[in-house]
Amino acid sequence: MALDRILDVVHGYWAYLVLLILLLASLNAIVKYFSNQPFGAKDFRVSLFGLIVTHIQVLVGLLLYFVHPTLGFASFTRDDMNMADIMGNSEMRLFAVEHPLIMIIAVVLITIGYSKHKKQLTSKGKFKMLAIFYTIAFILILSRIPWDHWLNS
Repeated sequence: MALDRILDVVHGYWAYLVLLILLLASLNAIVKYFSNQPFGAKDFRVSLFGLIVTHIQVLVGLLLYFVHPTLGFASFTRDDMNMADIMGNSEMRLFAVEHPLIMIIAVVLITIGYSKHKKQLTSKGKFKMLAIFYTIAFILILSRIPWDHWLNS
């Protein structure tokens, strides 16, 4: 099996874990924020696991972007391809620009939220940071998943 196919499979299946953990981490932070519960070790682990799985996903995705023959960097930089062609085609634009950019932004938001939550002194402040940043990142991720490609592969 070729490297691009292995990475494509890993990236596709790992995405389920990312979505599940981010949903869990976001809901955990929101519920506990509004119910004024104390921040505990389980909450720390859930948020840390969310951070880790998304970072792994973006690394696999970046590797895939540079080795995939038809949906990666090589296909968008051919001599017969120009930026107008890419931006004029919604599928090519999604794979070349929107998906990678939004996923990187989402991981940056998760990283910022995780970092900011550690600096908070109260449980409510910790949950607030996690709820805001993880939920926004989760929504961004959902908005730029190539659903047709992902569910049909």
